[in-house]
Amino acid sequence: MNPLRRLICCSALAAAMPGFAAASPASPKEGTEYLTLPEAQPTDSGRRIEVLEFFAYYCPHCYALEPQLANWVRRQGENIALRRVHVPAGAAVMPQQRLFFTLESLGLLEQYHGQVFNAMHVERQRFAQDEQVFDWASRAGIDRARFIDAYRSFGVQAKLRRAQAMMEAYRITHWPMIAVDGRFLTSPGMLAEAGAAGDAALAGTLQVMDGLVARAKAART
Repeated sequence: MNPLRRLICCSALAAAMPGFAAASPASPKEGTEYLTLPEAQPTDSGRRIEVLEFFAYYCPHCYALEPQLANWVRRQGENIALRRVHVPAGAAVMPQQRLFFTLESLGLLEQYHGQVFNAMHVERQRFAQDEQVFDWASRAGIDRARFIDAYRSFGVQAKLRRAQAMMEAYRITHWPMIAVDGRFLTSPGMLAEAGAAGDAALAGTLQVMDGLVARAKAART
C-alpha cells in the first residue's frame, strides 16, 4: 500500500511531530503543501471555483475533516462550488460508494451525508454489504424500494465509472484529497508529511485551500 495512503486511512494522521509553521493562505508552498497537476482538468462550476473532495466514508480522517470542511464551505460562500467524489477502494467499499452516489442521484446527499459518517464512525455500522445499506436507508426514513432502484440503476453505475476515471485523471493516491479549480491538489496527508501534527494538518489544509482559491480567482480577473 502507498505509504501516504496508509498514513491517511489506516493510522493516525501523525503523532507528536516537531513544531509546524502554519501554512500561509497567501503563499502555500508548491511541492510541500500543494501540488499542481501537469494537465488541468475541466470544471463546470461557472464563475465559482470548483473544489472537489475525494473521500471515503470508511476513512476516519475524512470523517474528522468533514465538519471543518463544512464550515470552510460556508465561509467561502459564493466563491466556490463544492463537489464530492467517493473513491473506489475495492469490493468491500463498493456498497459505501454506491450509497454515496445513490443519495446524490436522489437529491438526498446534503440531508444524509453526515448521517452516513455518523453511522459508520459512531454507531460502528459496517456497510460492507448491500443489504446493510438498504436496511440503514430504510431506518433513516428513505423509501426502501426507491432507494434500491436508484442504487442498482445505470445512472449510479455511470457515476461509479466516472469516479474511477476522475481518480486516474487527478492522480489521487490517498484521501481525503482536495482538488481546487481542476489544477491544484492538497490534503491533510501532505501537511502531515510537512510536519503538521493531528488537527494542525486539518486546519493547515483549509488554510492552503484559502490560498489556492484566491489564486484561482485572481487568475480569472
